[in-house]
Formats: sequence, C-alpha cells, structure tokens
Amino acid sequence: MNRVPTDDQQLCTFFVAGRTFGAEVSAMREVLTAQRLTRVPLAPRQVRGLINLRGQIVTAIDLRERLGFPPCDGQKAMNVIVEGDDGLVSLLVDEIGDVVVVSANDVEPPPDTMGETARDLVRCVYKLEDKLLLLLDIEKTIAEVE
Repeated sequence: MNRVPTDDQQLCTFFVAGRTFGAEVSAMREVLTAQRLTRVPLAPRQVRGLINLRGQIVTAIDLRERLGFPPCDGQKAMNVIVEGDDGLVSLLVDEIGDVVVVSANDVEPPPDTMGETARDLVRCVYKLEDKLLLLLDIEKTIAEVE
C-alpha cells in the first residue's frame, strides 16, 4: 500500500515521458547534467550503466524503462542522485523541474488509468494548477532494481 503524505511538503520535480514526477527534497543529494555511462553486461534493462561521481561508482537507473514508458529518442538524460540502502543511485530523467510546495489537501491516490508498473511506484498524485504531479516512491523504485 502506498503511504500518502498528511502534511504539506517540498518536492523536487522532474519530467519523464511528458509526465511530471516529484520526490521529497530530503531524498535528493544532487542533480547533474548528462554523464558518461559505462554499460554493465547482463544487468537488468532498467540499469543503464554506471557513472563515476567524484571517484564513487553510482548505478544509473533509466526511469523511463523502470516506469514502463517507451525509450527516449536521442535526448541526453539528466541525473537525479538519491541515496539508497547500498549507497548513491542515479535516476535518469528527461528534464529537471523546480522545487514546489504541495498541500496535503490536494493529494489523491494514483489513477487506475496509469500502467500497473508506474502505479506501483507512485505513492500519490497532487493536483497542481495546470498539471498532475506524481510523487515517486524513491525507496521502492531503487530497491527492486538493486
């Protein structure tokens, strides 16, 4: 069952396949432009490769693949660095957004029209003025790949 936030919170937003996602600011470590990836033979499809982050090897997870969306055509992915149980992980996203404050009054469960894989990784949805913001469950997203 997804944990639905009960308080207002700050979310860092990013875009994947034309959808707006968010993650709690406290889960974020940093955001980087496209990095050189080293492929990992026999790795799951979601693992796009490894990046060298100031001497630390970090696994890069393709969020498009992880969420069940079609691959991106040639666009360089941005890196959202988050902390997992086994260290840092990079989530590859299409674009970085802003930090927004969301209200617990605007929260709803993930819609049934969302694909099963994505719905399982989205904790809840916030209705913003001009779009929906999908709150990604970072722990679940990276735990099942690690």
